[in-house]
Amino acid sequence: MTEARHALPRRRLLLAAPVLLLPAGCARAAPRELAVFKTPWCGCCKGWLAHMTRAGFTAQVTELEDLAPVRERYGVPFQLSSCHTAVIGGYVVEGHVPPADVQRLLKERPKAIGLTVPGMPLGSPGMELPDGTREAFETLLLLDRQGRTAVFARHA
Repeated sequence: MTEARHALPRRRLLLAAPVLLLPAGCARAAPRELAVFKTPWCGCCKGWLAHMTRAGFTAQVTELEDLAPVRERYGVPFQLSSCHTAVIGGYVVEGHVPPADVQRLLKERPKAIGLTVPGMPLGSPGMELPDGTREAFETLLLLDRQGRTAVFARHA
């Protein structure tokens, strides 16, 4: 009788063990490899890449004289464009998007095309000035190819 009482909890533990291990063993790691498209003469793109590298991303860089076909391919309208385009984990990342925003995108995995910081806001990653001048800017979640967006993050 004593052995029968202990057999049931052991059996439950053995049956539950694989379920308990699932989150650790099957958790999909966020991608860290960026495919970056930039023009050969853009220095601020190198600055943005330095931020991304410090945050643990690696980049495969392709230099092109015209990024319009790349943006068209990935659904970034001209009015939401910047000076470089990256692709990671099935998302497009346009412009000077902070690394923390990319990390959040990859963690949350929203239904969207990707992120964009249109233009080249002063003080954004890669656009720092020696005197520390910064503009407030927003990272936008690009929802669809028609250019619909939602604010993903605000930066001061």
